[in-house]
Amino acid sequence: MSENIVPPIAAKKDTVLEKHGDKRVDPYYWLNDRENPEVIQYLKDENEYYQKMTAHTQAFQKDLFEEMKSRIKEDDESVPYLYNGYYYITRFETGKEYPIYARKKGSLTAKEEIMFDCNEMAKGQSYFNLGGLNVSEDNKLVSFSTDKVGRRIYTLQVKNLETGELLSDKIENVSGAAVWANDNKTLFYTTKEKVTLRSDKIHKHVLGSDAKKDELVFHEKDETFSVYIAKTKTKKFLVINSSSTLTSEFQILDANKPTDRFNVFHPRTRGLEYNISHYNDHFYIVTNKDKATNFKVMKTPDTATTSENWVDLIPHNAAVLIEGIEIFKNYLVVEERSNGLNKIRIMPWSGSGEYYLPFEIETYSAFVGTNVDFDTDILRYGYQSLATPYSVIDFNMKTKTKEVKKEMAVLGGKFDKNNYKEERVWATATDGTKVPISLVYRKEVKKDGNNPLLQYAYGSYGNSMDPNFDSTILSLLDRGFIYAIAHIRGGEDMGRQWYEDGKLLKKKNTFTDFIDCSKFLIEQKYTNPKKLYAQGGSAGGLLMGAVVNMAPELYNGVIAAVPFVDVVTTMLDETIPLTTGEYDEWGNPNDKEYYDYMKSYSPYDNLKAQNYPNMLVTTGLHDSQVQYWEPAKWVAKLRTLKTDKNLLFLDTNMDAGHGGASGRFEALKELAKEFSFLLDLEGIEK
Repeated sequence: MSENIVPPIAAKKDTVLEKHGDKRVDPYYWLNDRENPEVIQYLKDENEYYQKMTAHTQAFQKDLFEEMKSRIKEDDESVPYLYNGYYYITRFETGKEYPIYARKKGSLTAKEEIMFDCNEMAKGQSYFNLGGLNVSEDNKLVSFSTDKVGRRIYTLQVKNLETGELLSDKIENVSGAAVWANDNKTLFYTTKEKVTLRSDKIHKHVLGSDAKKDELVFHEKDETFSVYIAKTKTKKFLVINSSSTLTSEFQILDANKPTDRFNVFHPRTRGLEYNISHYNDHFYIVTNKDKATNFKVMKTPDTATTSENWVDLIPHNAAVLIEGIEIFKNYLVVEERSNGLNKIRIMPWSGSGEYYLPFEIETYSAFVGTNVDFDTDILRYGYQSLATPYSVIDFNMKTKTKEVKKEMAVLGGKFDKNNYKEERVWATATDGTKVPISLVYRKEVKKDGNNPLLQYAYGSYGNSMDPNFDSTILSLLDRGFIYAIAHIRGGEDMGRQWYEDGKLLKKKNTFTDFIDCSKFLIEQKYTNPKKLYAQGGSAGGLLMGAVVNMAPELYNGVIAAVPFVDVVTTMLDETIPLTTGEYDEWGNPNDKEYYDYMKSYSPYDNLKAQNYPNMLVTTGLHDSQVQYWEPAKWVAKLRTLKTDKNLLFLDTNMDAGHGGASGRFEALKELAKEFSFLLDLEGIEK
């Protein structure tokens, strides 16, 4: 790399931000205007600097891209599922970036009907996403939505599946999904608040009518709540769900009576979370009612839904988190998590003979898949591990036999899962808590402290990071890397309390857990600080920002993707998407206690003159989740404070949002950039 290439230096234009008598001076606040040509130029300058500094890796990036792409079956298709008389299939064709959605009537040997070819729909677009497909009950119409920017703002349309024609109905600014009433002509959909992008209104549209006159069915006025609409598996009820981080409220309507009014299932009560499923004139409720921290299952008649009518079906268990249920005509299936591992429990409605699906290792992930058929003995679930490709399995709950419908193909002829070792180990956190870490590496790797290791984590919103198979990681493993997932607090990996202990005024546990996992991996001779790398995205990018402030000496390199790093400023700005709905996750900084706590860990506010690791920071100009200016400001400020000569790159995708590039293989190009960054630091050139 040339030492003569000078990084861009953003202009300082001090803005004083004052709250609770505390003044913060932000020299880069001006970067939050994406319409400002000076802002766009700065982002382009950073991109140009990144490109010049990594020019020597361009060929390697292309090789990595081709290598990762070569493992993926291009002409692939999903396992078909049967719904309302049709088999539905999503497939890909060789050389094409986007999926094709198709169906076959009655039999898999029937003639294929192509519903949508996204490759045709995406032509001329730098970004394209098709969402919210929903077929009417008479199978004649399908509602769908498109996003051509990446900000998750969709346009809703309807297609006649018999003629292939698009109806004149067209609705802008929707959240993506729509739901049909049982009359095949009434659609319910969600719109977004134009500034914050919060899903806040449910509307009703009758086909052929003027969308501008659509009836407003429900307006969620509480800025901490978002709404969506769905239909029960039994097709009997339409369901509106209003939810915040800590509180739920549902409204129900007979799906055969779309002109009637929705009725509240149970009024919102702060701290009461519940989710509902319908079966045989009853609702089944997964809830934390009665201080059921890990949730329990209750039931109530569908004619008497308020909580005084709820009765326990599966009681609370402090050692077992209930994550969800799936209802069939003859079985209740419960998704559980205990000791950090997924469990699937089969409970016949007859009341006898319940059992668990058997899983033998400790680095697996199993979950209930697409089960739209109500009257069947077949449970479809997914299974994978860090070294075992994802499989779709049909399990006969009556005969207890299973059929592997599909195992993800890893092409190229080089992959053999027997060449890799999987482990689950436990680090001890600063406060004595045991934190699990999932590991995978080639069997010939020795624990001599000299291995490059990539440590990944997320640690927010109660999202558990299960040990899933990822064929792209093989590009690191086969070059000597160890891959580790740290199951830190803030996720729900070890139950609901694991989440509670990693948010709000306990958020720093997330950061110290990650650091303690790093120290453990070093102590146990998996790696050393000159070969340890860290990675996280979005809220995991916040994690990266915090740990490089707190323990920069532990890491040689860090990848922070779309990082949420300016916590205080963002959480004080109620016009930014997600802010108001996240007070229960991070706290409301309008309260001084939360303001002070946030400020004590916010990565942007805690940058200081010290050495930092080599860093690659990525973002998207149209990101609606973490605004591009957070990483841009963070990098600009880092450039003025860091006391080392380590690499610092900001790579902005000028055409994408939070999820990055939209094409199936375009995303691999972004991953190739990240991997080449790590491998280059290791001196690995091929």
